[in-house]
Amino acid sequence: MSRADSPPYIDFSTFLCRYFPGQKVQKITLTAGFSCPTRDGSRGKGGCTYCNNKSFSPNYATKLRPITEQIDEGISFFRRKYPEMKYLAYFQSYTNTYGEVADCIAKYEEALSHPDVVGLIIGTRPDCMPEPLLHYLGELSRRTFLLIEYGVESTWDKTLERIQRGHTWQDSVATIWRTHQAGIMVGAHIILGLPGESRQEMLLHADRLSELPITTLKIHQLQIIRGTLMAGEYLQTPEDFHLFTEEEYIELCVDFVHRLRPDIVLERFVSQSPPELLLAPRWGWKNYEFTAKIRKALSTPPSSNQPSTQVIETK
Repeated sequence: MSRADSPPYIDFSTFLCRYFPGQKVQKITLTAGFSCPTRDGSRGKGGCTYCNNKSFSPNYATKLRPITEQIDEGISFFRRKYPEMKYLAYFQSYTNTYGEVADCIAKYEEALSHPDVVGLIIGTRPDCMPEPLLHYLGELSRRTFLLIEYGVESTWDKTLERIQRGHTWQDSVATIWRTHQAGIMVGAHIILGLPGESRQEMLLHADRLSELPITTLKIHQLQIIRGTLMAGEYLQTPEDFHLFTEEEYIELCVDFVHRLRPDIVLERFVSQSPPELLLAPRWGWKNYEFTAKIRKALSTPPSSNQPSTQVIETK
């Protein structure tokens, strides 16, 4: 990529090039059979109100099969075009540290034993990282690429309670610091547009996340997914939700990024659920079109006539 084509932030591809210079690396999404504490009754029932795992699990990971089989099938999807590519095993669906420690370790090690797998990305919750597992992961990070991705979703406790997350913002803060102190790279995931949050409150997510030792960040818009508790809420009281237009969301993302610590790697800005599952918003643009427009907007110097969007949080 030429300097002129480089994004005005650190994207995930550039980040991976630091660890795998000269090598194409792709994530393979895995379903490991873990559950979630907001689904099994330990911290709630019904799951997070916005969540339907079918909306982000690819076809090859929708049925529980051996880890190695899932990796082989995922690789076959890319192999013809990129025969030399290597892969990161991405434990994505549900909470991938929520289980017996020995079972978790066995699944991670099975993935790493595959000759084409060069590291792990583990998606989980900030209230599901037991110390024995964190100790193992700290040791693991010394011998392979490892990124732990925490679903933070919001930095406001009122929102976390409303969407039935079952944890607080301080849970996220404490676990991110524990993970960083164990020598592990930390990723975070945030949703913009959750009900009850003002634009200023959404922008303050960027300030709060910037104070934490996170390496990567995934951002995406709120999507109303069929079959979720939130879909029922939306159909009953749509006035409680502000669903962004494409232009509004791009403007929000630009303001959000301007407030972020500049060394945070931005993995994505939007997510597109399958059309048959998506209730709203139904945008007409593809992910790459959003990314291109956000890059262009971030590269354009702000007009001196425009007021600053900075919001000062009062104590």
